[in-house]
Amino acid sequence: MISIQVCVGSSCHLKGAHDVVQAFKKQISAYKLDNEVFLTGAFCLGKCLDGVSIKIDDELVLGVQPDNVPEIFQNRVLDILGG
Repeated sequence: MISIQVCVGSSCHLKGAHDVVQAFKKQISAYKLDNEVFLTGAFCLGKCLDGVSIKIDDELVLGVQPDNVPEIFQNRVLDILGG
């Protein structure tokens, strides 16, 4: 199981965290990975100046926007899962 945490603290919320969450939900659903990817919110990942921050397992990814979620999902999630 892969864990994706999307920061939903004030700064990331204002920078579009909700849309990032929705974009990840769309990717998880499109690849039918509901049982292999756990998506959750995180209060603060400590990188408030760097756009929406996420953690994939223990890897911090900064500056996430809905339009770069598919690339992040492909390069970080699908590669880990071997697909």
